[in-house]
Amino acid sequence: MADDVKPDDKAGSAGAAAAAAAVGGEAPKIPSANNAGKPTMSVKVYAPFKVYYEGEAVSVTAVNESGPFDILPKHHNFLCMLVPCDLLIETPTGQEIVKISRALMHVKAEAVTVFVDV
Repeated sequence: MADDVKPDDKAGSAGAAAAAAAVGGEAPKIPSANNAGKPTMSVKVYAPFKVYYEGEAVSVTAVNESGPFDILPKHHNFLCMLVPCDLLIETPTGQEIVKISRALMHVKAEAVTVFVDV
């Protein structure tokens, strides 16, 4: 995960990712080398007229009213409303960050779907 990044790089990458997310809703991919070969699940994050992310992920981190949580492959079926947060999608090749203002997350059968702006 992010622990593989040098302390100087972590702040720069996170700052750049946050700035990009604030401007366009999407952030550049942050490299991560230790996810190769880990189990994955299908993830789709989209609004009515835009797809923010669609692909495989090792984990998804989000925040609801109870606090931050992680979704991993083989998670039980799950449905919740997300509060404003940075949705962190850990992919086999890095990280994707999508800024969420309000969203509905649905987890079912190895698939995570996040409906943004609902």
